[in-house]
Parts: sequence; structure tokens; C-alpha cells
Amino acid sequence: MNAAAAVPGFWDHRHQAWTVPVMVGELYVTDGDEHLATVLGSCVATCVRDRATGVGGMCHMLLPETVGFVPRLVGAMVEEVLAYGGHRDDLEVKLFGGGRVIVATSDIGALNVAAVRAYLFQLGLTVVAEDVGGPVARRLRYHPRTGHTLIQRLPMTVDPEGPIP
Repeated sequence: MNAAAAVPGFWDHRHQAWTVPVMVGELYVTDGDEHLATVLGSCVATCVRDRATGVGGMCHMLLPETVGFVPRLVGAMVEEVLAYGGHRDDLEVKLFGGGRVIVATSDIGALNVAAVRAYLFQLGLTVVAEDVGGPVARRLRYHPRTGHTLIQRLPMTVDPEGPIP
């Protein structure tokens, strides 16, 4: 986010916080007090923050087979957190999503989670918390300044382990 630009998003009366939606293929990094929000099915949200400064962000990705998508998005987010004054030694990483929400021959959510974990390993970053997999979608709110997350699991009405129609 450019500090000179107006902060995108909306005031969430329920949570009493400025909230920025993060859509598929997007990332958002802030040194402010806003909350970041998204809805995840088989997609994965990676949240990174500097524990000392509160600078942090979220990226929302899908389809790891898209060449370079995970490294491009996660890498850009980490670099932006560092550019905002974060320090690599103080970074904490959280993963969310990767649900099995589409009846298919492969578990796209698990592939998404594996791709993100592999890239984080290459960066030398460790996941400190996660809520991934399973037959659920998730609504996620993340407050980079505190690292607090709020996850609402949204059960699927179709059994993802059932037969393929």
C-alpha cells in the first residue's frame, strides 16, 4: 500500500475496525491498524507480520500449478513487509484455507497448502499457526498489528469425499 494513497476498504461496524478485503491474486501490507479479510475455499491465505513492529499483510492465492504464482505473491508480500520496516528474524507466518470444497479427482486445497509451505521453507520462514484442509470454506479476519485472527468455518453441503458426479 502506498502511504499517500487512500486506504481501501470499509468500516466494519460489527468489529469496530477499518477492514480491507483481500481477493484472489491480491496482497495487502500495512503498518496501520486496519483488519484484513477474505473468504477461502481451496485457496490459501498467507499472513506475515513482524512481531515487534506490527507491520504485516495477507496474500490470497489459488492454483499452485500457475508458474511462479506462489513465489511471486508470497515473495512480494515478504519483501513489502521488510520494506515497511519489518525484520526477517521477527517475522511470524500463519496459513489458512486449502479446504477440499470441490469434488474432484485431486485435492486442490492440499496442493495449494503444499506449494505455499514449500516456498516458505525455501525462504527459511516457519509457520507458527494454521487452520488448513478439511471439507470447509473459511471466512478469515486478520489484524496484522496484533497477529489476532478470527476464523469462521463454513461447512460444505456436498460431501467432498463422496463419489464424483
